[in-house]
Amino acid sequence: MEIPGRRHPAGCGQTVRQGSRVMLAKLFKFYGGVKPPSNKTLSNQQPIRPAPLPSRLVVPLHQHIGGTPRPLVRAGDPVLKGQKIGEADGWISAAVHAPTSGTVVEVAMHVRPHVSGLESLCVVIEPDGKDEWITHGPADRAAMSPADICQFLQEHGIVGLGGAGFPTHGKLKATPGVPMAELIINAAECEPYITCDDLLMRERADDVVRGIAVFRDMLQPTQVIIGVEDNKPEAIAAMKKAVEAQGETFAVVPVPTLYPAGGAKQLIRVLTGKEVPGAMRSTADMGVQVFNVGTAYAAWRAIGHGEPLISRIVTLTGNVRGAGNVEALIGTPMDELLKLAEPNPDTDGIIMGGPMMGFLVPNEHAPIVKTSNCLIAHSERLFPPKAPEMPCIRCGACARACPHELQPFELYWHARAKDFGKTQQYHIFDCIECGCCSFVCPSRIPLVQYFRFAKSEIWAREKEKKAADDAKQRFEFKQFREEREKAEKAEKLAKAAAAQAAKKAAETAAAASEAPATEPAAQAAAVDPAEAAKKAAIAAAMARAKAQREAAQPKNTDELTPEQAKAMADIEARRQQAGIAPEPADAQPATTEAKPE
Repeated sequence: MEIPGRRHPAGCGQTVRQGSRVMLAKLFKFYGGVKPPSNKTLSNQQPIRPAPLPSRLVVPLHQHIGGTPRPLVRAGDPVLKGQKIGEADGWISAAVHAPTSGTVVEVAMHVRPHVSGLESLCVVIEPDGKDEWITHGPADRAAMSPADICQFLQEHGIVGLGGAGFPTHGKLKATPGVPMAELIINAAECEPYITCDDLLMRERADDVVRGIAVFRDMLQPTQVIIGVEDNKPEAIAAMKKAVEAQGETFAVVPVPTLYPAGGAKQLIRVLTGKEVPGAMRSTADMGVQVFNVGTAYAAWRAIGHGEPLISRIVTLTGNVRGAGNVEALIGTPMDELLKLAEPNPDTDGIIMGGPMMGFLVPNEHAPIVKTSNCLIAHSERLFPPKAPEMPCIRCGACARACPHELQPFELYWHARAKDFGKTQQYHIFDCIECGCCSFVCPSRIPLVQYFRFAKSEIWAREKEKKAADDAKQRFEFKQFREEREKAEKAEKLAKAAAAQAAKKAAETAAAASEAPATEPAAQAAAVDPAEAAKKAAIAAAMARAKAQREAAQPKNTDELTPEQAKAMADIEARRQQAGIAPEPADAQPATTEAKPE
């Protein structure tokens, strides 16, 4: 018997071979988890339906983790179905394509499907009703290198369809020096209400298996395991049949129905026994890689048919009369799409995702994106308002339910006190926000909301610190650059002065060597040109000063009246009688400073 949460050696006795097929000898358990009502029978009874063309498509350019694609179209441009309208920005990014043919109305900011209700840059397309494709066709895999296939998937916009939307091509490369042991296809679909992967496997298992084979050929793992929760018997049977029909050795393994068995780390634990460290972000470092079953299907549609990711299967369920799954174009407004399921009159909102990890969208006109797997019609009858939050009683139920073996009650106290350093000491970033702790809390504390708040605050502060560090680095580099430029300028001036002095010295020496030896007086009369120039400058300055003084002398005796002349003559006569010598014409007033001649 295995105790939940007990550490086990990785991969101990987990697989055996039976003929050409790989079979698992045992499954493992992960710590914690809960079993909420599944409510999957509401939407898994009907086949997938194609959704009609919407009145308009609002295609966000940023639909995945990584850089935001750059727009390639502008208002008024005609587009065809599958045409690239957004260029990938960097390696961790993927292109965006037009879901149908029509005309670009605008490239502007529109609300995006996010709990914040913020806007992002979107391409708005008005369909023309023709649904006319670009020229497309299958890729020649035999002539393509692994790098070519990665670039092909990036150009066709293939991203993960089961989680955060990580670009698929970024995961199709093994870690150097670490052999790839297991390729795991995540078909657990553990979240309540969601059945899009279930219907995909039932109806399109052959294409799913072909997509898995593409991943297998890229990564070359020792074994391929398809993990499906055991509450999907039809999907398990369809996948086994498709694997056998195509002669593959993939193991289709039913796993116990326990939320969140569909988490990547939990599924790795269940199928292989390997514990993924909390700080490890890439499971490839342990020789394991995980892809969603819908991602494998989208990859095959790109490789086998040349179709970019422009649509996906979406579950429509909740407070509706016609729950089911539809294949909808990316960019379809949520309210318009949910009408296909005939919501009841008391519907008061839309939840995107499941009830555990999803959120009530602030704006129902927001479009679906590549990661929109489910729309749940919300009503108070279906989701009664929670009772008021009560104080934590430290019962430990949240810690027993946490699949990552964290201590949510400690994280809650520190997050509430805004002691974010302590939350990091308690490994808050290992939390996957699965909602198990909130689900079992007897005090009805929305623990996940506190954790999201703490994470956002930490990210904001780190962003501010990084901006300050960058500004400091730029300032220090500016100072260094200015000092370096000053030193370089001084060095250049010194070199120029030295060169000029050397030139003058050489000219003087040449003149002295050419003069006859019988002319010592002429040689003695030779002076330094620099000294002569200095003396000439001084003489010129003195001449200018004298001219300025003369110009400043008052000249008011040129035109005198007879009375003024007589007065001046009387003054001069008295001066002579007193024995006072007459003033020279250029005499200065007593208050004027004497200037050196």
